[in-house]
Amino acid sequence: MAAGLLRVADAVVAELNAATLSMPVAAERAYQPVFDLAELKDLHVTVVPKGLEQELGSRNGTPREVKVDVAVQKKLGAADAAEIDPLVGLVEEIAELFKLKRLPAYHQAVWTKTENVPIYSQEHLAELRQFTSVLTFTFRITE
Repeated sequence: MAAGLLRVADAVVAELNAATLSMPVAAERAYQPVFDLAELKDLHVTVVPKGLEQELGSRNGTPREVKVDVAVQKKLGAADAAEIDPLVGLVEEIAELFKLKRLPAYHQAVWTKTENVPIYSQEHLAELRQFTSVLTFTFRITE
């Protein structure tokens, strides 16, 4: 079953890396989006497998809901609106990228939900001067 979860995560990475967004993105799959602050001078977009839910199905298959997190992180200089606004915009672009779509690299997975609460980590901003936003995407797999 984890194979479906990992296939979705890899397909999300592929879609992010193929997209034309307001900032260049080089997404990677990992199990923890944890980096040294020095590494975060450059934008990091990390896709993390998060969860799997199954429900009673039919003879034709058992539907599965797969959740993946997409973390957007960057160390800030002044930590003002001029730096943060473009990152918030990028997070919104990423949210829209998957809305109402099937994943091209894994056609059996279709988007059902996006969560982005809170929009960014106030703790990371206050303590580390780091922008961190985590989107949670839910995809339904029908095989």
